[in-house]
Amino acid sequence: MALQWLILSYVVAAEVAIAVILTLPYPILLKKRIVSLVSLVLQPAASIVAFAGFQLLDIYWKNEHRLECSSEVCTATERDRYEKSIYKAQRNVVLCAAGILLYWCIYRICKYNKDLDHLEELEKRYKAE
Repeated sequence: MALQWLILSYVVAAEVAIAVILTLPYPILLKKRIVSLVSLVLQPAASIVAFAGFQLLDIYWKNEHRLECSSEVCTATERDRYEKSIYKAQRNVVLCAAGILLYWCIYRICKYNKDLDHLEELEKRYKAE
């Protein structure tokens, strides 16, 4: 059960590293190569959006069907277990949202750089004429 969250946390950490690498200032040639490499990886990595979405639905379903410990009969350990499961669910929701948001940010950064390169090529063509 925890393996999926471990994988998702590693993917989010990799997305953070990629986002940092994409936003650092590099020479133009190196920047173009990094953007092209990340763009090639983006399409297969889109599965993280579906995976995180599925995990969000799983968390929602478990939250709706969770046994609540709100009566006087609950023991301290049952109450602690209930609160711990709530905290874990909240942490996992943040992790899923971060995975989806970071993927979108990386996609937009790559698209922005590609559009910028395209506009620079157009400018060179117009100056050459």
